Amino acid sequence: MKHIYVVGTADTKGEELAYLAACVETAGGSVVRVDVGTRQPATAVDINAETVAAFHPQGVGAVLACDDRGRAVEAMGIAFSRFLAERHDIAGVIGIGGGGGTSIVTAGMRQLRLGLPKIMVSTLASGDVAPYVDVSDIVMMPSVTDMAGLNRLSRVILHNAAQAITAMASRPAEVTASKPALGLTMFGVTTPAVTAMVERLRADYDCLVFHATGTGGRTMEKLADSGLVSGVLDITTTEVCDLLLGGVLPAAPDRFGAIARTGLPYVGSVGALDMVNFWAPETVPVHYADRLFYRHNPNVTLMRTTPAECAQTGRWIGEKLNLCHGPVRFLIPEKGVSALDIEGGAFFDPQADAALFAALEATVKPTAARRIVRLPLHINDPQFAEAAVAAYRDIANP
Repeated sequence: MKHIYVVGTADTKGEELAYLAACVETAGGSVVRVDVGTRQPATAVDINAETVAAFHPQGVGAVLACDDRGRAVEAMGIAFSRFLAERHDIAGVIGIGGGGGTSIVTAGMRQLRLGLPKIMVSTLASGDVAPYVDVSDIVMMPSVTDMAGLNRLSRVILHNAAQAITAMASRPAEVTASKPALGLTMFGVTTPAVTAMVERLRADYDCLVFHATGTGGRTMEKLADSGLVSGVLDITTTEVCDLLLGGVLPAAPDRFGAIARTGLPYVGSVGALDMVNFWAPETVPVHYADRLFYRHNPNVTLMRTTPAECAQTGRWIGEKLNLCHGPVRFLIPEKGVSALDIEGGAFFDPQADAALFAALEATVKPTAARRIVRLPLHINDPQFAEAAVAAYRDIANP
């Protein structure tokens, strides 16, 4: 039997936690009350804070014996994340909190698979919630009033939240797609390539295309970790440049980690590794002042990567690919990696491309499953799309 986890800091939000749990039960949900507070609870719970805190890598003391509230909240967030990862009876999670509680509960929610119902009733929900939601599907619900005891408005808000989480958990979406899903990464300068791949694949696959803006790559890998895609065509790895060189659309340090963990069929390439992204020209760091730039639009400025930076990027990606033990094909388009990196284009630089390709080949350790493939093509040539699709079909259907 699966349960709705009702989570909060029972030391400071005990009354609200008890009321919310009662509302979920009245709505028909099976409840597990979880305390993530760092002090003595003010209401009864099913799983106490000590049990959650024990999941911290350094034990209970690292959470509950910490005198600094900020560090204690951070430590409890780590513990709660690890706690939820070990639970296999979750139908949904609903949390309540102010600043500290929201940080703790959403840290755990972000580790759960996409599609599992998650609602966070928070005093922070009407502001910038990006740090709490990130690339997850957490529903942030404003508490409207502060959580300092129940009142006529907070009772209505918590009642509505309970109805929502119970309905979500009791009526999960039916998986109706008959075709396996694929994740693809695309940027404006690789659009012809990825569009052509989608056209060749859509008859057999549900193609999910992600804009490679940092968030896009992380979302795709979240889907991979959640088991919601059957493979990846990661043609546009440009986010790595921003990560390594200080751009504004960076990958996470764990980029490619989901591929290593899942062993999914993976076809990758060097799409848009010729550029680093900044906002308007005045936002470009001073130490890059003498570089080659391209004004994509008034608010986006692109900087061409140098041979040294391309080599650095190639080594970084190569080391990540070496951790992937599933089927991997990494394609090198020898005639250019973006719409700007083409003969006559603003970023055409064969020397920089050569440094990138050489670093990849020197770093990647080929195996029967992991191969780099050079192609005498530009990344946006139709034949490149054909080759990428053929490579994917080969490793997905050996």
